[in-house]
Amino acid sequence: MSTWVVGKIIEVKRWTDQLFSLIVQAPVNTFIAGQFTRIGICVNSMIMQRAYSYLNAPNSPNLEFYIATVLEGKFTPLLRDLRSGDTIMLTKEAYGHFILDEIPSCKNLWMLASGTGIGPYLSILEDHNERLNQFSNIVLVHAVRFYKNLNYLSRMKKLKNIYSSKLRVQTITSQEELSGSLFGRIPTLIENNSLEKKVGLNLDVSNSHVMLCGNPQMISDTKEVLKKKYGMKDHMRRNPGHITQERYW
Repeated sequence: MSTWVVGKIIEVKRWTDQLFSLIVQAPVNTFIAGQFTRIGICVNSMIMQRAYSYLNAPNSPNLEFYIATVLEGKFTPLLRDLRSGDTIMLTKEAYGHFILDEIPSCKNLWMLASGTGIGPYLSILEDHNERLNQFSNIVLVHAVRFYKNLNYLSRMKKLKNIYSSKLRVQTITSQEELSGSLFGRIPTLIENNSLEKKVGLNLDVSNSHVMLCGNPQMISDTKEVLKKKYGMKDHMRRNPGHITQERYW
């Protein structure tokens, strides 16, 4: 049974009509970068809830969540309409295994995200955990439809400056062509070698691990390409592999 705590909204960042971030203060337990909590709102004496990954590092005084509004949904429009000073519920405990301690040792770590799936990667990279030292190269990929959806690009660039040559940042847009960005979808750009050429690293079953977070269609399509093209398989504790995934639906 989850223990709920009250969180106070500090700020609501409205990036676009459909994308926003909640900045919250709440007495939650310490979490591990990459984990998620559940956000709840009381509706007719019932707690309506959804899972969201922490975007902030565990030592940050504020909690941050990156959220896409589901226009026909019942929950996210309620979150979008919140204002500073409003309250929400959060589970005191954090959940999930999308964390560095679950990633096997490898040379190249690929962090592939679509949409709001960028959140846990920012939490992991801003945590500066010493386990990041085990990787020679980290590739952070954020795929969106339009440039206006790259709301955390400045944060990604700051991380690039901090990690220097260890971190390679690559954006992808699927609905408009931009200088510096790849055009298309993650699975297609892996299949035709465009992503590897752009970042200057090879996806190799012998030295690479791939993390996937975001749209379930992206995850399933990318996994299919990785398995077919490179012979990669899902990673499990008892059966080590090359692909770790997190879902938002």
